[in-house]
Amino acid sequence: MKQLRVRFLLILLLFTSSVFTGFETIAQKIEIGGGLGVFNYKGDISPSFKLRFVKPAGSLFFRYNPNHALSLRAEVAAGLVGASDQNSKDPFQKARNMSFRSRITEVSTVAEYNFLDYQEKRYAVNWTPYVFGGIGYSKFKPDVVTDNYKTNTFVIPYGVGIKYQIKRPWNIGLEYGTRKTYSDYIDNLGGDPKNNDKLQQGDPSRKDTYYYIRLSVSYTFYRIICP
Repeated sequence: MKQLRVRFLLILLLFTSSVFTGFETIAQKIEIGGGLGVFNYKGDISPSFKLRFVKPAGSLFFRYNPNHALSLRAEVAAGLVGASDQNSKDPFQKARNMSFRSRITEVSTVAEYNFLDYQEKRYAVNWTPYVFGGIGYSKFKPDVVTDNYKTNTFVIPYGVGIKYQIKRPWNIGLEYGTRKTYSDYIDNLGGDPKNNDKLQQGDPSRKDTYYYIRLSVSYTFYRIICP
């Protein structure tokens, strides 16, 4: 009976050890973090990327690293976009004299491909450039709404970035991302013309796009703290 009890305790000890080892292995692949940066917009009022129209934005994200080359990320971001015709050199835009500001909230999931061998090791010098792409959903709220249109859209986020493990377990990153949207109303100027006034019309063939540039800090969980 005593030998049976000892064997049972040994089996239980081995099982418990393997379970927590597995949890620790999984934990080493998990990051949580946040970022601060800017949104920028491209559309009828700003046909190209212009630094003068950057607005504040921020985000929180969860990242899972199944291997050295691949990372999977879920993120929630929010910020402002806006632009004004008066900052354009185009005489038509100056005559139109429209402007807007819109609040954007976005949720997205993306896959990151790391170009270098990004290893979660204690004494490794970890850094890598990466590319990412995925799918998201965006809700926007213009300050002025002049038509009955949908204020949400699916988005395709994609871009490039670089991340660096400054000191285990802390990481920093810099990222530039584009959000291709399926809406023409973020700037409250889009869709089919409602009248013959050219100054009140946008280009229905051009969907709105916005960008997110951010600096981030993340924390990697290397072990499970037992109660």
